[in-house]
Amino acid sequence: MSGASGPQGTGSQATGADGTSKGLGSGRVGLLGSVVIGVSTIAPAYTLTGALGPTASAVGDHLPAIFLVGFVPMLLVAVGYRALNSAMPDSGTTFTWSSRAFGPWIGWMGGWGLLAATILVLSNLAGIAVDFLYLMLAQLTGDDSLADLAANVPVNVATCLVFMALACWVSYRGLEATKVVQYVLVTFQLLVLVWFCVAAFGQVADGSAPAALALRAEWFDPFGVGSFSAFAAGVSLSVFIYWGWDVVLTMNEETQGSRTTPGRAALATIALIVVLYLAVALAVLTFSGTGEEGLGLGNADIQENIFAALAGPVMGPAAVLMSLAVLASSAASLQSTFISPARTLLAMGHYGALPPRFARIVPRFQSPGYATVVAGVIASVFYAVMRVLSEDVLWDTITALGMMVCFYYGVTALACVWYFRGTWRGDLRAFLTTGLAPGIGGLLLLVFFVQTAVDSTDPSYGSGSQLFGIGLVFLLGIGVLALGVVVMLAQRLRRPAFFHGRTLPRERGTTVPTTAPGASAPGSTTEGASQ
Repeated sequence: MSGASGPQGTGSQATGADGTSKGLGSGRVGLLGSVVIGVSTIAPAYTLTGALGPTASAVGDHLPAIFLVGFVPMLLVAVGYRALNSAMPDSGTTFTWSSRAFGPWIGWMGGWGLLAATILVLSNLAGIAVDFLYLMLAQLTGDDSLADLAANVPVNVATCLVFMALACWVSYRGLEATKVVQYVLVTFQLLVLVWFCVAAFGQVADGSAPAALALRAEWFDPFGVGSFSAFAAGVSLSVFIYWGWDVVLTMNEETQGSRTTPGRAALATIALIVVLYLAVALAVLTFSGTGEEGLGLGNADIQENIFAALAGPVMGPAAVLMSLAVLASSAASLQSTFISPARTLLAMGHYGALPPRFARIVPRFQSPGYATVVAGVIASVFYAVMRVLSEDVLWDTITALGMMVCFYYGVTALACVWYFRGTWRGDLRAFLTTGLAPGIGGLLLLVFFVQTAVDSTDPSYGSGSQLFGIGLVFLLGIGVLALGVVVMLAQRLRRPAFFHGRTLPRERGTTVPTTAPGASAPGSTTEGASQ
């Protein structure tokens, strides 16, 4: 691998958990840039328009409560991520850390879970981008027939592939190109979402909103949700809306202050997002309510795309800005989401868990070019096939994505607990931040994963699509994990060194990293004792 300098970088190379360089350029992104890319990957405008409806259909007007409950495990897991990153910054994140803590088999499946989640969301991002592109063109020209082009399968797929190719091209050019694009797109979508909230609350205040509801304390009560299944479904969906902050960790080898900045950026990103989500949730609830007719969030006809239905009534002639914001949000996230799968594939190739060609670096941009292109091709093929088979698949991928996220976040959080288990004696802060917090977060997410998997076998779950009497959400989520087991077994035969623990051996943290919350003492270090 070559890490030669290009015109955009200094030529310095980062090192991973094993002390060797993968060829990535170091110091490319600071704290602000990391937060911007983290927000971009979460894609608040795109995420909310696709998830508000399904979440409200599961939990009704307890939407704010579920958003807060979904935030709690994210925060707890982020604390674990921060500690792991401080101990061993590595672009492989879940894959590398789980392998270090639990061994190659669980590490490989953790990495597969991350890859599966990102491939699923890339396809969904592209679909939303296509819908809002043609909606925006219809609004700008006054020709409503242009919006119908999104329903034309050949046009839809062709447009999607163009979006995917452009996003892949920017990602191929490295983090500096990504950063420049994201500053513009993220700022714009955040301003439009704030505008939407202010306009909605204004109509509620003057009584002109369809529902014009006053804020209610019971909206914040998670125990008011009708059943645990509905609660788990709502949390699984709310996990989806927060998902993406961990991209700031996959950039750790390329970040200024690789042991400290990514963890801080993750916590800052989650804090910013929860405030924004609560504001939007309260705005749409008070404006529309949860009724099943008209603009109510319970109306199945508008649930797949809430902002498409509400932007006009809320923002008036400026509704085109919301269409542009969702388009910008999905396009920005489509591009920044490439960061995680590309760097996970890079790490898996670097450590011998996948063919070595995945570890190839583009010398000019110091980026994982081969892995980026592979991620783009797989996502494009998945979208094209699924879109031809059924339009409902795009709805179901959101729920299946929530399952994948619960799985790999849960595994990573428990990896933190296991890795640092020898550091807690006599150190309460270390126990709280590397044991209790990530342990609770990881267990909660795995419980939600299991509950959602069981419930999704019901054909009525999600869009109602099924195959052989089994819900499509279950087939997508569990089927992708089962495929991962098959691929892992094939790689075990071809690349035994990794699975024997020779390229990425198990380790146990013997001291708490100095930069993690709960560090034991100034000047302490993190060491690994091979097991």
